[in-house]
Amino acid sequence: MNFQDQQFALTAHIRDPDAAPAPAGIEDRRIAVYRDLFFNNMDKLLASSFPVLRKLLGDDHWRQLVRDYFATHRAKTPYFKEVPQEFLQYLHEERGERSEDPAFLYELAHYEWAELAVSLLPDAQVPPDFDPTLSLLEGAPLLNNAAWSLAYRFDVHHIAKDHQPDTPPEQPTFLVVYRRPDYSMGFLEINAVTARLIELAQRDEGAAGRALLERIATELNHPNPDVVVQGGANILAQLADHHIIIGARPPAA
Repeated sequence: MNFQDQQFALTAHIRDPDAAPAPAGIEDRRIAVYRDLFFNNMDKLLASSFPVLRKLLGDDHWRQLVRDYFATHRAKTPYFKEVPQEFLQYLHEERGERSEDPAFLYELAHYEWAELAVSLLPDAQVPPDFDPTLSLLEGAPLLNNAAWSLAYRFDVHHIAKDHQPDTPPEQPTFLVVYRRPDYSMGFLEINAVTARLIELAQRDEGAAGRALLERIATELNHPNPDVVVQGGANILAQLADHHIIIGARPPAA
């Protein structure tokens, strides 16, 4: 066996020792050091990124999950901070449904990953036409760059040891995960209308808050659009209080 073949055999064994035998001529006591080192490092990294999921699954289920990921997934990044996203890809695209996994497995993992991902986002660049005197109705709302609006089938923010549903509730869960100016993280539960407002503000960055709310009133076929605008003004203020909206700029002509 040439050197390259030995390398492939060694790495295959480290990834999946039950399926791939160790290269001949290497004492098991020595190779065990590398088996444990690589796997334990991956285990600790993922456990720190998904602490709720790790706790709910328990030792045996968690280690089986990490072992399967370690053995089968081919990561496309060498950066440790991007490994949790690779794990999400494995859960969503590769693992498939298994009877031993909770139905909320992927969504809970995504919710936990979102906090880490948002914490690493760059700060928003305040545009030169930012105007702190503009109201959020008459100005175009500026969203915090480090804020994500998320939708889940399960109420992932409530999942805990004593709440592990097998089926999702009738209504989806809408959440915003965001980073405050002091770099602490926050979560806000919202409804479908607020989620739609955030979506429109992201997509139509030049539209005034009033125009966005009037569009929502049209989508809802509401008989009194002013009611939607008045209620939406309170929603905009709440989003600003949580630093999900950071201010306004003049609307596009």
